[in-house]
Amino acid sequence: MKKKPQNGFTLVEIAIVLLVIGLLLGGVLKGQELIDSAKAKNLAQDLRSIPAMVHAYQDRFRTLPGDDPAAVRHLCSGGESCTVVGNGDGLIEGAWDATGSAETLRFWQHLRLANLMTGSTDTDDPGFLPRNALGGRLGVQRGNGTLGMTASLVVCSDAIPGKLVRQLDIALDDGDPGRGSLRAGTTGVTGLVAISAGSPLEDGNSYTVCASL
Repeated sequence: MKKKPQNGFTLVEIAIVLLVIGLLLGGVLKGQELIDSAKAKNLAQDLRSIPAMVHAYQDRFRTLPGDDPAAVRHLCSGGESCTVVGNGDGLIEGAWDATGSAETLRFWQHLRLANLMTGSTDTDDPGFLPRNALGGRLGVQRGNGTLGMTASLVVCSDAIPGKLVRQLDIALDDGDPGRGSLRAGTTGVTGLVAISAGSPLEDGNSYTVCASL
């Protein structure tokens, strides 16, 4: 009697399949690394560009955007009032993620009316509030001890995963998000709670990052 040939993969075929699977997985992981790197660069660009805009506004009008007491004269044309003036006390009042009519909200409107950044100048526009590459809020506020920093003004950005926070801190500061000019925190009952120096971050957890201007 003739033996029926057995159907199945040879060792060589199995090795080839495993190799292909390994290459595909490696490509996916490498692709994810590239995506994360691009997001980190975008977040870093936000934190770098805002100080430049603030300095440009100060050079032009000798005051801070949002706090500008002559904003209507500086930014509006045709005799119309296109914005609300600040109180001119040299501070940008309000929380970085404020809504309503705080100076920290008018900060963005003044910069846009001065053509120093793009975006809607209508505070009622759903797209008025600036967002980072991950959809989190972006804003500025007085340093005033924010996350333990002593800077007079800080820029903050939220909804950032721990793995990207580490990349940001390496790119912009000392690599430790618990100290230096860029720090990370979590939102607690009393507001932002700073990460302790040297503390590890959870890759999947979201953090708020603030940097000195």
